[in-house]
Amino acid sequence: MLVLNNVEVMYSEVILALKGITLAVQPGTCVAILGGNGAGKSTTLKAVSGTIESEDGEVSGGSITFEGERIDGLDPAEVVRRGLVHVMEGRRVLRHLTAEQNLIVGGHLAPGAAELRRRLDRVFSFIPPLGGLRERTAGYLSGGEQQMLVIGRAMMAVPKIMLIDEPSLGLAPMMVQDVFALLARLKAEGTTLLVVEQNSRVALELADHGYVMENGRVVLEGTADELRRNEDVREFYLGMTAEGERKSYREVKHYRRRKRWLG
Repeated sequence: MLVLNNVEVMYSEVILALKGITLAVQPGTCVAILGGNGAGKSTTLKAVSGTIESEDGEVSGGSITFEGERIDGLDPAEVVRRGLVHVMEGRRVLRHLTAEQNLIVGGHLAPGAAELRRRLDRVFSFIPPLGGLRERTAGYLSGGEQQMLVIGRAMMAVPKIMLIDEPSLGLAPMMVQDVFALLARLKAEGTTLLVVEQNSRVALELADHGYVMENGRVVLEGTADELRRNEDVREFYLGMTAEGERKSYREVKHYRRRKRWLG
């Protein structure tokens, strides 16, 4: 459904942020992109949605195809029309508008008022907490409520595939469970998901397949079950240096090679 083939992204014609990313997303599945800060995860989603150009970036190499057609270089609005919607990191609600008005903005491509109302009713039915918040100003909602709102706003475009960047960031554990339960329901109803997430545990519970990124490259991929059982992945996320810092994947591999060499 979505294929990135050897994609490179350049910022300001100087900084090479993605260095030959190749990944694929099958229809009806969830794919997780894992990795630490600065790995290139968010840049990958922005390259797919076309929003990279707003940050003086460009896809400088490779190709991105959606349902068999090239989409790299398309205007972001055209990408949305084709059925691909990007929920960006940071819960970017329109803070001065109500929750319902935020949803209406997300449904601006709906062909007529009746269809817009049908989509609103579906979102309120699918995410019941939003029904009680419809007249609340979005900027005053809690972080978890805002995250559900931006997912609901993306639903208003009736996407074939939803790109979701760091849905658990800054949320309490109970709200993280609620947000991922919502994503699981979307997947069960047939929406394809590409999720960027630092919380590997919850991401791999939802995902069918995963990619681990570091320094703009994919360093490992596999099914969610394979990644959950992979010792390198476990240590990549759970292992800490003596100074309390998270180890890099490269450090973990070097450590394992050295341990095997020492016997």
